[in-house]
Amino acid sequence: MGRLTGKVALVSGAGQGIGRGISMALAAEGASVALMGRTTSKLDATRDVIVTRGGSAASYPGDVTDEAGVHDIVRRVTADLGGLDILVNNAQEYAFGPIAELDLEQLDAGWRSGAVGALHLMRAAHPHLAGGGVVINIGSGAASDPAPSGLGGYAAVKAAIDSLSRAAAVEWAPEGIRVVTLIPFARTPAVASVLDGAPEMEQAILSTVPLGRFGDPEADVGRAAAFLASSEASFITGSSLVVDGGTTYLR
Repeated sequence: MGRLTGKVALVSGAGQGIGRGISMALAAEGASVALMGRTTSKLDATRDVIVTRGGSAASYPGDVTDEAGVHDIVRRVTADLGGLDILVNNAQEYAFGPIAELDLEQLDAGWRSGAVGALHLMRAAHPHLAGGGVVINIGSGAASDPAPSGLGGYAAVKAAIDSLSRAAAVEWAPEGIRVVTLIPFARTPAVASVLDGAPEMEQAILSTVPLGRFGDPEADVGRAAAFLASSEASFITGSSLVVDGGTTYLR
């Protein structure tokens, strides 16, 4: 019996990286996990790993920017799996670059997949979460970085997600719904694709991490998410949990 046995979780961006790690960790604790993302093959690969380990998971291909599609997926998940207790908003496109040169189409994609996509899922899931449900929104240390050079667009999106989390936590608390932000730092396939063959860049990044290593998407970030989703964290809402080896300092 895991601490999430009997719970149903929906994770966006579940086919890779942080979303995949969180999905596997939630399933390891007994949750039935609905895997949402745009690439069916990646969702199915995550599902197969979870099932092979003895867990429960199902794929729900979809795009968080499609509000009607999001509501349909939440409807199907609750019908198929018997409810919805945990929502993890992880899907995110990236808008990097100096402010003066930031690609506005890329920035719009970041807003719509990140802040707006999270809002779509939060609103669709809200009626099902009353009485003990949990929303975990994935943030970033970039949102509180005093010098986010080259990360302004991405940081702005993540700051908006943090604000949405805080507002929902206050507004939904009377209904028994907790909302938290999880700020991770992990070696994902996307990170690895940039750093492979660039040891100096990797070392420069790790030099800013007090614990001196990358987090693991499942063992470090995923287990933290499982804790936040559990009854052990029942008095935690409206705040951020940083799981990044000590890099981010929240005042």
